[in-house]
Amino acid sequence: MNKKVIFSFFIFLFLFSISFSREIEWHGFVQTNYSFRTTGLVPPLAQGDFLLGDHRFQLKFSGSEKSEFGSFGEAKFFAKTDFFENALKKETGLEIREAYLDYPLKAFDFRIGRQIITWGLGDLLFINDLFPKDWQAFFSGRPMEYLKLGVDGLRISFSSDIFSTELALLPFFESDNYPTSENFFLFDPFLNVSFKQIQKPDSKFENVEEALRLYRTLSNFELSFYLYRGFYRTPSILPDSFPTPSKITYFFPELSVYGFTLQRDLLNGILSLEYGYYDSRQDRRGEDPLIPNSFSKFLIGYQRQGWTDFTYSGQYYGEYMKDYKNYQKSLPPGFPEQDKFRQVLTFRATQLLKYQTLKLSFFGFYSPTDKDYFFIPEVNYRITDNLWVALGGNLFGGEKRTTFLGQLDKNDNLYSILRYEF
Repeated sequence: MNKKVIFSFFIFLFLFSISFSREIEWHGFVQTNYSFRTTGLVPPLAQGDFLLGDHRFQLKFSGSEKSEFGSFGEAKFFAKTDFFENALKKETGLEIREAYLDYPLKAFDFRIGRQIITWGLGDLLFINDLFPKDWQAFFSGRPMEYLKLGVDGLRISFSSDIFSTELALLPFFESDNYPTSENFFLFDPFLNVSFKQIQKPDSKFENVEEALRLYRTLSNFELSFYLYRGFYRTPSILPDSFPTPSKITYFFPELSVYGFTLQRDLLNGILSLEYGYYDSRQDRRGEDPLIPNSFSKFLIGYQRQGWTDFTYSGQYYGEYMKDYKNYQKSLPPGFPEQDKFRQVLTFRATQLLKYQTLKLSFFGFYSPTDKDYFFIPEVNYRITDNLWVALGGNLFGGEKRTTFLGQLDKNDNLYSILRYEF
């Protein structure tokens, strides 16, 4: 991207914020973020031992403007933009992470623009949070905030004494940013196919994604219900022929999800329950091996504080495949078979030291059915109120290279983050 264009954009953003609001706030940070491989192995398409070399400058603007009519609310705006350099590719770019307008009208709140939406209760396990994720950033050692991607659309919130609700309408489909063979070792049954294309849902009215959340507190329980109609964020594979295709098309099947969450205090901790039924609308009988079957997904989580400045939590997650016999019958020869009931365990521990300036943390995934794992240890030290540094690692492993985490076995890496906030 042309640096003059990027500079002009920041000038425009700054002038817009001044003209829109009498009182504005702006914050940001400057950050360097490096990650390097520890296995001594490099994917064929990668450029060396470094997995990530990122230099980033972020600006956040927010402000408000009161209406001249007393019955109307106060309009607000928020924008968060990143100017970055990819040191590995010698490229610069501009990423608009969020840019939206808020407007309240009696019991309603309207938000339109690019926004990051987070629903559900899972800790790095997502059931009713159907919004896009950046898995490549997550596995590369970027800060956790970069796991979530923004979506463009309209969100309407309504509050009352009986219940509250959120409705999100997303006209422009945004897929997950998943790891690719350019940077990662991955299992790919069609590795030798050179012609590959991505086919995303067209921006038509019938393809507008709809997500609804109804929630309220009932006695000591926080209860939410979720509805979603849209598409899978991770693509399925469509070969032009089988078993030796010449062209591969990645496409995103239709999906609806119906779920709920329940949370309450229990034994000096917090108990979380979450469930979602994934209705695979293009393969409800489970007879198409190229489209995921319908699933029931659930998790049970518990978090509490141990001793001073120490917290820990654990989760049990499961996904049960519907029409498993049809799936087995339709599975092409040589393709790895998924388990009917996949399970995952997670554990998180965090210890704060030195007047809470030093944070030691660990997060671990382990699947007793897939027999694979993913561990994230990290040390974070706040040098001053504005400056902090973090060192950590992403450690993968598994018995099979065809499972979700096992395929990443050769991608272990160590990462460092240095950030100055203002």
